[in-house]
Amino acid sequence: MMSLGFPAAAAPARVLVGTPGRSRAVTNTSTRGSGSGRHRSPVTAAASSNLADEVRGDFTILEQDLPVSGKRLVYLDSAASSQKPSVVIEAHSNYYKHDNANVHRGVHYLSGKATDAYELARVKVANFINAKSDREIVFTRNASEAINLVAYTWGVKFLKPGDEVVVSVLEHHSNLVPWQLVCAQTGATLRHVGLNKDKSNIDLDELQSVLEEGNVKLVSTAHVSNVLGCELDVRRVGEMAKKHGAKVLLDACQSVPHMPIDVQQLGVDWIVASGHKMCGPTGIGFLWGTSDVLETMPPWMGGGEMIQDVFMDRSTYAPPPARFEAGTPAIGEAIALGAACDYLMSVGMDRVHAYEQELGGLLHERLLSVDGVTVYGPAAGQPRASLVAFNVHGLHANDVCTLLDQAGVATRSGHHCTQPLHRYLETNATARASAYLYNTPNEVDVLVDALQDTIAFFKEING
Repeated sequence: MMSLGFPAAAAPARVLVGTPGRSRAVTNTSTRGSGSGRHRSPVTAAASSNLADEVRGDFTILEQDLPVSGKRLVYLDSAASSQKPSVVIEAHSNYYKHDNANVHRGVHYLSGKATDAYELARVKVANFINAKSDREIVFTRNASEAINLVAYTWGVKFLKPGDEVVVSVLEHHSNLVPWQLVCAQTGATLRHVGLNKDKSNIDLDELQSVLEEGNVKLVSTAHVSNVLGCELDVRRVGEMAKKHGAKVLLDACQSVPHMPIDVQQLGVDWIVASGHKMCGPTGIGFLWGTSDVLETMPPWMGGGEMIQDVFMDRSTYAPPPARFEAGTPAIGEAIALGAACDYLMSVGMDRVHAYEQELGGLLHERLLSVDGVTVYGPAAGQPRASLVAFNVHGLHANDVCTLLDQAGVATRSGHHCTQPLHRYLETNATARASAYLYNTPNEVDVLVDALQDTIAFFKEING
């Protein structure tokens, strides 16, 4: 685990920020004054070297103060959507400024440039997750569409009465509702497994028992929970599923942006991910599937691009991935997603993961230290993502996050598209702080200070 390398200091410091090898000096203004008398983490002041210092200047949106409070923005909502580095924004803009044309069907210069850039983006995504071929990458609008694509192609074709699809109680609605719909359509049964005893991860022993019954055709589950922050033992799940003849779909929205992913080593059949959570734009995501399984899947949407030959009474279809990309795609968004892959690979995903492991540990530790706060997910010392869902005793998460926002701290409140999980945890909502490579230990302290102020405020008004 890498060291964040922060010596103690009280005053704002000049630090180097920017992409690796292209730094510039700025003044770090996120450190609050030392006169609060509060406990300060030993990693919470001037930076001599850490990842956030190197990359932060690429995310210009973070260099702003909120208009009403005047507080410097502290963005801790990256599990919902990440911020975008300038190179990604420029890649998107440059496509429309210089290369805009439809792809694949034109012989003119601009169409050729657009097609080359679009297909190069597919290669970049394939390299990012170490796919065997770029033909295994299907561009979609988002991860939700990618899951629906599998559900309404493979699921409708192969599921039948008596078959079972297994999910877990911690799934995002996007990995639950499509299977509800398709199981209702095909007559298959949707089952779920719960959490282990300390409610920190999926109960893999229960999953093993369900698989041993012999009816499971698919296990569809999250790699990293967007609420608990726990990481699934994917290889174990893959081995268990294959032993019993089941396929595995992995919701990798909270893992692909934060850790090295090698799909050739995971042992699953599909993964899905969203561009906007990995420094890319909204409106683009992707499905990866093994070549063998993609070949078995029929078309989902009909239209241009996905055909081979069309007659008045029938059509033949293109091979994957074109078979699943009907109509004009999100060309600029795909190109920008490719730029995001370039950006993250230039930083190094091993380095991103190591930095976030330590920063996430600090976030977890500091929130646990606040009186009246309940933290969900793995205990200290266990692997967890750089996000923490929490509640304050006697306060609704919406109220907590509203006051944090007034202090300049952007967090998220609600059920985070996981209503079944929140019922399982016996709470209707949680607050969630989620960090990324551009967040600093100083910002963790700003969050905790603001949370303590929030708790004090409600204690005062409630007597």
